[in-house]
Amino acid sequence: MNKIATKLDGVWIIEPQVFGDKRGYFMEIWSTRNFEELGLDYHFVQDNQSFTAQKGTLRGIHFQNSPMSQAKLVRVSRGAVMDVAVDLRKDSPTYLQWTAVELSADNKRMLMIPRGFGHGFKTLTDDVEFCYKVDNLYSKEHDRGIRFNDPAIGVDWGEVKEELLSPKDTASPLLADSDCNFVYEG
Repeated sequence: MNKIATKLDGVWIIEPQVFGDKRGYFMEIWSTRNFEELGLDYHFVQDNQSFTAQKGTLRGIHFQNSPMSQAKLVRVSRGAVMDVAVDLRKDSPTYLQWTAVELSADNKRMLMIPRGFGHGFKTLTDDVEFCYKVDNLYSKEHDRGIRFNDPAIGVDWGEVKEELLSPKDTASPLLADSDCNFVYEG
């Protein structure tokens, strides 16, 4: 596996080693040993998968407040997305900065997003299967979102069609109006 830095400390592009031949391919998505060798010590407790039918659909920006915050290892098993991580940790040197990475079934890249970050994606193709591992269980009580187009963050999503947003995402508050409780710990 390869670990590639992004502009946000702790957010990593992960490139798995792919073994292929004329029949297809094999790759390890996650291995405690391989991630520890990369300096990433995560213990995932839940796997999630979503399906999005239409190109241009935007999901996010989502997170869970502490103490139920989640680190995520995200990937695409079918189709392609623009995947976005946003630093929501108050007092962080990169507070409110974001990074975007294309994840696709073809490039097989993954994105490792630590706790304290918001996450969202926009589908670049129809029929997207999105998979992610998390290191904390889902908690409805701590589940949060902020507006995808919050001007304080300024993610460049390209064209966004309102009809391809969920009611939850269109009703999400701006970060300034949210109760996001992440704080940078150095």
